[in-house]
Amino acid sequence: MAAPADLNILDLSGKYVMNKELSDKRIDTMLSLQGVGWIKRKAITLATVTLFVKHFKNEDGFEVVNIDQTISGGIPASSELRTLTGNPRETEDVTFGHIITKSKRVKVDELDVSFLKNGWTADTIEHGLIHSYTESNTPKSGTTWIASQAWGLEEINGERRYTRHIKFTGPKAEDIEAVLVYDYLGPLDS
Repeated sequence: MAAPADLNILDLSGKYVMNKELSDKRIDTMLSLQGVGWIKRKAITLATVTLFVKHFKNEDGFEVVNIDQTISGGIPASSELRTLTGNPRETEDVTFGHIITKSKRVKVDELDVSFLKNGWTADTIEHGLIHSYTESNTPKSGTTWIASQAWGLEEINGERRYTRHIKFTGPKAEDIEAVLVYDYLGPLDS
């Protein structure tokens, strides 16, 4: 389902499900290069992935995007807790292991990768994208990879969609550019 006209990059709060028909099919390849085991990869690629997004400003005035993910049957998956300061944060993710993340709001021209800059709606360009940069914490994880993502809204097949453009670099310099597309399911339950 398309995102409503009033949903914008300044408040992505709501429920979303990954649209597997419109999303890049190389998710399994990226997960494998990130060191995710075969059983977990199959569960992720075959299951329905739902995002529960809470987007708000914290008591210090910083923009926060917290995302809880579930896979089919309500099974908890990764959580993304992002304060858009650009400061690095070390964490241990249930899917990706030890990682370092940093997230911030950026204007399109601040990004240095063309793939991350293109396709966005006018309001996303006006307000800025969310740039999420995640890399393996190699000394703790034993893997080396980088996922630079731009989040925003774009028009796909005539409908507004929440999407993520991912520029992924694997342990042997594998280069994957992928778009994940999400269907809007509605607001979060109160």
